[in-house]
Amino acid sequence: MADETPAQNPPMAAAPPPPTSATVTDSESPPVLEKQDPSPPSHVPAVSVSVTESASTTIAENEEQAPPPEPAALEPDSSDKGSGKEELPPTPPPQAVESESEPPVVTEAPKEENPPAPAAETVVISESESQQPPAPLQQEVVTESESLAAMMEKEETGAPAEPTAAGTTTTTTTSAQEEVAAAVEEKKVPQNLASFKEESNKEADLSDSERKALEELKQLVREAIDSNLFNSESKSEENPEKEKKQESKEVSIWGIPLLKDERSDVILLKFLRARDFKAKDAFVMIKNTIRWRKEFGIDELLDEDLGDDMEKVVFMHGQDKEGHPVCYNVYGEFQNKELYQKAFSDEEKRMKFLRWRIQLLEKSIRKLDFSPGGVSTIFQASDLKNSPGPGKKELRLATKQALQVLQDNYPEFVAKQVFINVPWWYLAFYTMISPFMTQRTKSKFVIALPSKSAETLFKYIPPEQVPIQYGGLSVDYCDCNPEFSDADPATEMTVKPGTKQTVEITIFEKCILVWEIRVVGWEVSYGAEFVPDAKDSYAVIIQKPTKMTAKDEPVVSQSFKVGELGKVLLTVDNPTSKKKKLLYRFKVKPFCD
Repeated sequence: MADETPAQNPPMAAAPPPPTSATVTDSESPPVLEKQDPSPPSHVPAVSVSVTESASTTIAENEEQAPPPEPAALEPDSSDKGSGKEELPPTPPPQAVESESEPPVVTEAPKEENPPAPAAETVVISESESQQPPAPLQQEVVTESESLAAMMEKEETGAPAEPTAAGTTTTTTTSAQEEVAAAVEEKKVPQNLASFKEESNKEADLSDSERKALEELKQLVREAIDSNLFNSESKSEENPEKEKKQESKEVSIWGIPLLKDERSDVILLKFLRARDFKAKDAFVMIKNTIRWRKEFGIDELLDEDLGDDMEKVVFMHGQDKEGHPVCYNVYGEFQNKELYQKAFSDEEKRMKFLRWRIQLLEKSIRKLDFSPGGVSTIFQASDLKNSPGPGKKELRLATKQALQVLQDNYPEFVAKQVFINVPWWYLAFYTMISPFMTQRTKSKFVIALPSKSAETLFKYIPPEQVPIQYGGLSVDYCDCNPEFSDADPATEMTVKPGTKQTVEITIFEKCILVWEIRVVGWEVSYGAEFVPDAKDSYAVIIQKPTKMTAKDEPVVSQSFKVGELGKVLLTVDNPTSKKKKLLYRFKVKPFCD
């Protein structure tokens, strides 16, 4: 927490109305874009926010100290002669390769206005990223689902080898390879994979053939319930009298009674979509699912105590931008040998792990809204950082078993499947199974290399809902951050290479301003100051510009007592050659003397 310094200046004047539109202002060297904050808190009339962008101070200082030997090459307007050396392109300043397209594999890169850039900025961005190597082998990195369990059987005989390169060489070249891979994948993945949108469950939105298939399936289910088919298949033949007494018993899946109300239609549509709207095939799938649920003991499983050893392996946290609950699968936890043995060392333990995983899924499903306009699917995020990989036989067996159960008995419950922190070598596995998957399955999958993981999650999940360990602002315990919660929206911005972003919060009345700020991965300088409007007043340094590294606290929380009109400036200086994700949010509290 930074210093809380009350200002000591003359009494305040009446508050002017906050600005209502973005403005563009010119300044000395780089043009300065001043724009209204995309999401200022609507409940805060005491302040307004704008953001300005300029060239990185560090870059500018370096340019002054070491001017290039050929001044003509730095002239933005120079279009003459090319010497034997490489020239900077005269067209818009080069940007990082990632920003050229909007593939599904990584987060979309916003198109930014390219003002006439100063020489310093141009020099910084045009580093090695502009050297595009020939495209590597891998193709689509979007993956896995229905036929994946069958595919993994082939993997047991010919699984892709884990990294074969020498350890030292790999560690020094991985980041460069990942950047190249990300750029290549952006170009190669078909754009239509990004356009998957969940189908409507409202009957009025169905096509004639879909509506007809739904009616046919409802008729098959009605006949099965009337004839007690669902109950008789799972009962032993020794108790026929008991079966007769249960003829009128309703049949439920995931707590929803079949054919009782419109929620049942949503359940039936899941099975129909899993079987391409073939009513008879969907009916067989429903019948098998009901039988499996009774054999597996789902109703009893919900109340079973299976311990909390695996709570860090799979957990539910927050919602995506469309309201889907988010489930995180953290495979790196299995690097813990004791935990790995406890989960997978023999068949009994693998079955217990499967029961624990199904229990968590069932409890999550019971919280979904199965009304036709409700949210009835889950967003899956799988973290592959430090994942043991397909080389571990026990993990492979457990994964294959779980996939088989899920694809047979939990159709159409994945809204989106995002893989983050994907190792370079893991891409080969996905490339190999990709041709065996349907376009629909592929369209739900997104893969992000480590450098793009946070950016990718922010494309689908608000930053305030993303756990702090994945680049967001959400913490598990409210005591850690009493000022903010997941309900307080954050603003997300991109700090371009070699630029400086200043968030300017204009204060119109006495108050206490509380904020938190984060730059994912830091490696930037961050400073904060209060600049009074009165001419005779001095600026107050809240935090002098400080180099923040990846080892520093991921989120900085600060507050400042404002006793006069003025502005709080939060400045982030990015001297690196990479884009940085900036997150911030603030609150205004009543001033107390």
